[in-house]
Amino acid sequence: MPLQNSIKNRISINVVSGKAVSALIILLLLMSVTLLQNTMAQNVEMPSKGFCAHRGAMTSHPENTIPAFEQSIASGAQMIEFDVQFSRDSALIIMHDGTLDRTTNGSGEVALTDSKVIRSLDAGSWKDKAFAGTQVPVLREVLEMMPANIWLNVHLKGGYELGKKVAEVILEMEKNHQAVMAVREGAAKGARSVSDKILICNMERQSGGLDYVEGTIAMKANFIQLKGPITPEFQNYTKSLHEKGIGINYFGTDDPEIMKQLFDLGIEFPLVNDIVTAMKHADEFGIKPVVPSYSTSKKPSIIN
Repeated sequence: MPLQNSIKNRISINVVSGKAVSALIILLLLMSVTLLQNTMAQNVEMPSKGFCAHRGAMTSHPENTIPAFEQSIASGAQMIEFDVQFSRDSALIIMHDGTLDRTTNGSGEVALTDSKVIRSLDAGSWKDKAFAGTQVPVLREVLEMMPANIWLNVHLKGGYELGKKVAEVILEMEKNHQAVMAVREGAAKGARSVSDKILICNMERQSGGLDYVEGTIAMKANFIQLKGPITPEFQNYTKSLHEKGIGINYFGTDDPEIMKQLFDLGIEFPLVNDIVTAMKHADEFGIKPVVPSYSTSKKPSIIN
C-alpha cells in the first residue's frame, strides 16, 4: 500500500507539473503574439507627406461616413480627417455639425439625441440617392476599417471627458501609432491623463500666428494645423516646428498652385475636400498613393 500511494502521488505531481508547464507555454505564446503585434504596429511606415481627405471624400460622398472614408482609401489618401463628438448617451458619434439637420434626415442637437436614434437616420440621401440608407458611424467602426498605414486626423468636438474617452478607445484598438487627436487644451489634458503615447495636434490656435506655433512647441504636441493666408512668416514657422519634430497640416485648399506653395514651404499635409482630384496631382509633388496595409485579415469593401 505505501508503494502504491507513492506511485499515485508521483503521478499526481507529474500531472500538476505538466499542466503548469502547458499553462506557462500558452502564456509565453500569448505574450509573443502580443509583442509581435506591438512590434508590427511600431514598424508601420507612415506617409511623410501627402493629402488629408477632409471628412473623407466629402466632395463626391456624404461627409464623415464609411463610404466617404472607403473612397479616400481607394484614392490613396495619406491622411483622413473626421470629427468626433458625444451623443446624449455618450456614444462617440462621427459628425462635424452640432446638429443633425444638414447631413441627415433628422433634426436636433447631437448632444441631446441618443445614439440609437442617430444611428437610425439616413446620412447619405442628402448628398445623393445612391447613398440612401448610409448610417452615421461611431468611432470604433471607423477605426476598425482604417488601414494601419494612413494617418488619422481625429478632430474632437468637446473637452476633457471627450479627450479621455477617445484616447482610451484609440489605445484599446492599437491605433496610437497613426491616430492624431486634433484638440484644444481641455481635450488634450483629457487624452494625456490616459497616456502620454497619444499623438496630439494642437488646435488651440489663439491668434493663429507666432503664438500658436510657440504654444504648440511648448505643449510638446506632435502636429499643428495652420490655416489662413500663406504669409512669408510660414517659412520661419515650418523651420521652428520641424526642429522640434512637429508635423504640419494646413486647412485647407483644393488649388494645385497653393498645394505646391505649401509643399515647397515644408508643410506636409494640406486638407482637401476633393481627395479624388487631389490625388491626380500627387505625382507632380513626388507623392505616391498609399497602398493600404491592414494589421488583420479583415478588410473593408472599397467603393470605387
